Amino acid sequence: MDFEREYDVVVAGAGVAGVAAALECARSGVKTALVEKTILPGGLATSGLIYVYLPLCDGNGRQVTFGIAEELFHLSIRYGPGDVPAGWRDARNAAEPQRYRTLFSPASFVLALDEALEVAGVEVLYDTLVCAVQKDGGRVTALEVENKSGRGRLKAKCFIDATGDADVAHRAGAECSTAENRLAMWAIVASLDRAKQAVETGSGESLLDMLVLGADNDGAGAPPGSGTYDGTNTDDVTRFALESRRLLREYCRKKHAESGDDARSKHFPLTLPTMAQFRTTRRIVGRTTLTDGQHGRRFDDAIGMAADWRKPGFVWEIPYGTLIPEGVTGLLAAGRCISSEKDAWEVTRVIPAAALTGQAAGVAATLAAQTGTTPDAMPPADVQTRLRKRGIPLHIDDITQ
Repeated sequence: MDFEREYDVVVAGAGVAGVAAALECARSGVKTALVEKTILPGGLATSGLIYVYLPLCDGNGRQVTFGIAEELFHLSIRYGPGDVPAGWRDARNAAEPQRYRTLFSPASFVLALDEALEVAGVEVLYDTLVCAVQKDGGRVTALEVENKSGRGRLKAKCFIDATGDADVAHRAGAECSTAENRLAMWAIVASLDRAKQAVETGSGESLLDMLVLGADNDGAGAPPGSGTYDGTNTDDVTRFALESRRLLREYCRKKHAESGDDARSKHFPLTLPTMAQFRTTRRIVGRTTLTDGQHGRRFDDAIGMAADWRKPGFVWEIPYGTLIPEGVTGLLAAGRCISSEKDAWEVTRVIPAAALTGQAAGVAATLAAQTGTTPDAMPPADVQTRLRKRGIPLHIDDITQ
């Protein structure tokens, strides 16, 4: 090994789940490292250009997600455009754009996340890839990583897998499940029409022109013959990246053909995603698996709630057991790779739920490091007590309008 470092908690993956987990840990006084394979925090929200902070409310005027998830909401618009829709508290059966949500500039969000991590004292290791997991029996004891300094070992008392793909859990031998994806491309485009609109309105917000091509959330609209893609398979990842950009080339050719000789200067791609925009890839099989039809259900070990961004009125309590992988100790999952399936996976994979589960994992990891135990052996009530102190309601009957 070229280097070795030791921490209380190591968080793998600096998407919104990993950032939330690292902030919670560092603010609680434990030595925390955040490991990220790119050089940007935010994951799909920033590198992936999925720049919609989906609702923190249920569409009927009730906020259901709180804590760092709400803090990150406001950080997403600190250095760029975006606002909370007026009157969201008075809305009933509101469509997603009328709820407590916002669009944001991915670059602006990166700046704010950098600032928050620095202020909290998180040690961030960018351009660092997790390559292997070391265990003592069934307990994770260290991550082997590669970066410009060479091959290194990061030891810790507890680990959080916020990779989005359950990479740490998978390498540790935990049981995992995978899902397939349809071809899609989200990009930011520049256009003369949007520039004129910005001048007319006196706001640059319209310059965030989101272009969405290919499949929607349910798979409809996928190009004929494009098939499915496994986000844990290198060939499929490469194929997805190339074919999604091919979609964009075809769009540009068609747009330019419609607009004449000077079309290239009037409408063109501005920014492309630097990570594959998969919706679901690999997740842990946990102590509890959240599944279809469990919206509105009370879980005694709930660590908070997430609203269904597609369906007003649907609220999901998220059990602590969804963060605990089977067969491995000393490890928690957070974000897109927690133990949820089918319709529930669609709810828990997006920004608010990812940040919520990240903070809950951070609480559990902190307590485990401070008390010398592992998250699987910890009473959920201990985690719940600290989350309540953070102002996070845990159950649907805890919230009022």
